[in-house]
Amino acid sequence: MSISEKLAAAEEICGYTFSDKKLLRSAVTHPSAVEGEPVSASYERLEFLGDSILGSVVALSLFRTYGDFDEGKLTRLKVSLVAGSTLSDVGEELGINNVIILGASEQGTGARGMHSALENVYEALVGALYLDGGWDVAEDFILRTLKPHLASERAEHPSNPKSYLQECVQSDRLDPPSYKVVGESGPAHQPTFTAVAIVDGIRRGRGTGSSKKEAEAAAALDALERMGYTTNGVILKKKLG
Repeated sequence: MSISEKLAAAEEICGYTFSDKKLLRSAVTHPSAVEGEPVSASYERLEFLGDSILGSVVALSLFRTYGDFDEGKLTRLKVSLVAGSTLSDVGEELGINNVIILGASEQGTGARGMHSALENVYEALVGALYLDGGWDVAEDFILRTLKPHLASERAEHPSNPKSYLQECVQSDRLDPPSYKVVGESGPAHQPTFTAVAIVDGIRRGRGTGSSKKEAEAAAALDALERMGYTTNGVILKKKLG
């Protein structure tokens, strides 16, 4: 797919025709494709702007939609929606992976780094839409693409499993949890890590992920379940305070 075809496909994904095509091109350009050029040539600066706009749009929408949710539920729901894993899933569903302009060093690497690139380009497109079309255009794109992932049940799940596990065990006067990576498998460009969560010297949870951080979070989720702080991933009311 040529660059002009990628830009046309990106506009179709956004549901918007850009007046400034250079802005759109920057939003879908990976830094590897513009090495040695100004930072504005890739999505990095637009990603910074888009991240802030995304957070504001989601927060305002949730505040208006869920009038009976307290701060904790609103925060968990917001965090789950703007999380990198959610944005990369949305980006893949939209076909953003097909419009990213990659440098030679990234071409042919398969899944390596694609999740973060999808998240970054999604946020960069939000920033570009705002600069080219204004708040309403950016807001429409965000709400249209994130709405299918919106479920009030997300507010009942820990937005940060490791932090929530620490909060729970401290409330029960247990030592803070620690984590240990106990395994690594798969090819170098797409590894799978296995980690365990340890509380009071006992292995309480085990999990896997594509990074050490993801594996530790999965281990924390498993520990929360095994220790009775969550049921099927849902926070128990006694721990909501």
